[in-house]
Amino acid sequence: MGGIVFWALVRIVVLVPVIWFLVDKYYINYWQIWALLVIYVVVIHPVYLQYKKFMNANKEIIEDTICSSCKHFDESAVLCMKHDKHPTKDFIPCNGYHWEVK
Repeated sequence: MGGIVFWALVRIVVLVPVIWFLVDKYYINYWQIWALLVIYVVVIHPVYLQYKKFMNANKEIIEDTICSSCKHFDESAVLCMKHDKHPTKDFIPCNGYHWEVK
């Protein structure tokens, strides 16, 4: 998830000065609408697609592993907070020894 947020911020940081420059240099009618459209196409839609891809890749881990019912599991990062490791379908960081109900 952190990578998705990082690249969204990078895209915004690059895009805002470009839009500002273009609006200043060329006066475009309805530039606010065009700016929102460009922000949607360059930032929001790719973030949505990356999030969907992340959730589909980790759906089985979030729903079907013992880690998903543990209080140390962070769903947003698919991370065991106690051991600071990412569980997978075949790997449980604590081997079930530190599992605690939510």
